Amino acid sequence: MKKRFGILAIAALLSTGAYAASIDHIQTYTPEYLGNQSQNGMINKSSVYYNPAGLVHLDNGTYFHIGAQLAVGHEKMDYNGKEYKADLLQYIPTLALYSVRDERTIFWTFGGLGGGGDLEYKDGVAGTAVVSDILNDLTHSLGLNSANFIDNGSSAEGKSLYGQTTLGRAWKVNDKLSMSIAGRAVLGMKKLKGNIDIKSNLPIDNLKNIHADIDSDRTAWGLGAQIGFNYKATDRLNLAMRYDSRVKLNFKASAKENFQPLFGNNLGFSTFYPEYADGNKTRRDLPAILALGASYKITDRWTTAISGNYYFNKDAKMDRTKASSALATLGVNEIKAEYDNGWEIALGNEYKLNEKWTLLGSVNYAHTGAKVSSYDDIEFALDSITVGAGLKYAPTDCDEWVFTMCHFFYDQESGHYGDKYPQNKFPSVKNPEYDKSITAFGLAYTKKF
Repeated sequence: MKKRFGILAIAALLSTGAYAASIDHIQTYTPEYLGNQSQNGMINKSSVYYNPAGLVHLDNGTYFHIGAQLAVGHEKMDYNGKEYKADLLQYIPTLALYSVRDERTIFWTFGGLGGGGDLEYKDGVAGTAVVSDILNDLTHSLGLNSANFIDNGSSAEGKSLYGQTTLGRAWKVNDKLSMSIAGRAVLGMKKLKGNIDIKSNLPIDNLKNIHADIDSDRTAWGLGAQIGFNYKATDRLNLAMRYDSRVKLNFKASAKENFQPLFGNNLGFSTFYPEYADGNKTRRDLPAILALGASYKITDRWTTAISGNYYFNKDAKMDRTKASSALATLGVNEIKAEYDNGWEIALGNEYKLNEKWTLLGSVNYAHTGAKVSSYDDIEFALDSITVGAGLKYAPTDCDEWVFTMCHFFYDQESGHYGDKYPQNKFPSVKNPEYDKSITAFGLAYTKKF
């Protein structure tokens, strides 16, 4: 009981926003990223997350960084002419502490690392809406052409989050080159809660009113490593690289689930999402990341930067769970989730208006590497373009405030129901359309002692 309470308490702090740049990873570690998404080659108060090797070039002192982000928007899917939508209102915290002393730095960070926030679909999702169409097609194939199954109040709620704490050290190799090394602990949590409620006009007890429900939690712990390099080529040009290792995560599901007997099988949420079945153990790793960046000081006031991230999705194992035998018995095809490696590129600018105020602006394109076969109601990673802006305010040499916002423009993509449900058997089943729209706001404060 104490362990479960502790996990829930950490989850309350680490709940992350639904704007991952890769499959699960986010890059919005700090509010400053929302304004300038090209942080990999920068040397600033947020470098503890993106370029820790560059921290050695900051003024000596102990730095405390705290921040908060608020993401608003929605995720939605359209299925068979109906929209299924979940509103997003998510808070994301940031904490960091680092000490710069001459040629070495010790740093610690705590916060979100990935996930998709907490989403509640009050009218259900495509995966529950498809059930009534499956039953209509099956009963019609048996000659019951007058049968009519309709949704009767299905709903679903999903949560996905990854929290991390990282402890490391950075030091100067020489006047130009510095490096960092760190260890990381990661907590992964995924939740699925919902009910399937369907009614029909058939006077048969187990077909007239159909009900199934689930309340499932999947948790995993994992360890990772980080190494970084910074090369201060000139007073104006800075180059940096960071590598975050893959984090191996073995999720185990703990669920309470009620099934509905149908056609010789038990129908339930885990029929469609077997990884959430009670006791199920499934690998879903966080892929390794190679992060590269460069910044160049064009004038004393204007700094421009470029960053790129490469996600090694193919080397990670992610929910390779076979379809349930119940679906196979009904003639549903098994569709394996597949992923290519993902990448993103960002361009950012900072312009110093005066000694206290700095203007931020950036644009980012992210290709997640998620194939259509991986899309489902629980998680769907879409490619995106992000535009961000912000302001820095430094009232003294020891204090800095950051105010930022950005908007994520996601591609709309079709699902794979056409392949999963053969049209000769399930003509009523249509392909869902997936879409998102997210805006995020950030506020951060850094104090140097």
